[in-house]
Amino acid sequence: MHRETLKILINTASLCAVLLAAGPVRAAEAPLWEVGAGLAVLNFPDYRGSDQRRTTVLPFPYVVYRGEYLRADEKGLRSLFYQSERTELNINVNGSIPVDSEDNVARRGMPDLDPTVEVGPTLNFSLWGARDAPRRLELRLPLRAVFATDFTHFNHQGWVFQPNLNLDVENVLGHQGWNFGLMGGPLFANTRYNRYFYAVDPAYATATRPAYMAREGYAGVQLTTSLSKRYRDFWVGGFIRADTLRGAVFENSPLVKDRQYFAAGVAIAWIFGTSKTTVDTKPRVQRP
Repeated sequence: MHRETLKILINTASLCAVLLAAGPVRAAEAPLWEVGAGLAVLNFPDYRGSDQRRTTVLPFPYVVYRGEYLRADEKGLRSLFYQSERTELNINVNGSIPVDSEDNVARRGMPDLDPTVEVGPTLNFSLWGARDAPRRLELRLPLRAVFATDFTHFNHQGWVFQPNLNLDVENVLGHQGWNFGLMGGPLFANTRYNRYFYAVDPAYATATRPAYMAREGYAGVQLTTSLSKRYRDFWVGGFIRADTLRGAVFENSPLVKDRQYFAAGVAIAWIFGTSKTTVDTKPRVQRP
């Protein structure tokens, strides 16, 4: 698969996960599925810790699916195994973009970074407000296996644990339909994952890039805010993510050039299809 196609696929997956964080309009009954198409503008670093950034204009699909076991909604694409009023267990997906090392000064001469796909279970606990309440605070505990891939091969590159608190507020500040999301927490990764992004093998060491071997442990903190609104046929949204690597176990890697940075994006989508079939969106116990 062409590398630019990979960038689009991974960017699209990341975009949908972040921009929908504030959530669509909730109701007791909602269409089983909604589909549309949109356009987003994103600005982000090449990788966490890079001092080089890129701005991307990206078309993306708007897809919401409210199946009994498979969901694509404000929490991303996931397979739902168990749900009660205050607890949920699902399989979650995340990822990172590819990096062409020749285009990144810090990595020049090193192997390219393939995009990664992250898959694993997430256990969510409602700390304040029921799952269908207009204001909700959740503790989320995602543990994901990481695979680097160009879709001709998959190489396991470790594990990531990202506990976080997630606040959702509907009709924020009294403005009907505007939904606000705030999510933040630390990241922890094992040695294999941190080496993939931040190790420098002796063969690639230079006078300005000494050899470095990363280890497992604390990998920084992320804080993401998002705002979105659903109109009848349109959806608009945006996000800002602040990220710090201060205190991370790989903070002294020569590949870490910026210990604090942000990413941001805005998007608009036209929704041109909805299911005539509706489903009850209120939480209920579900078991495999």
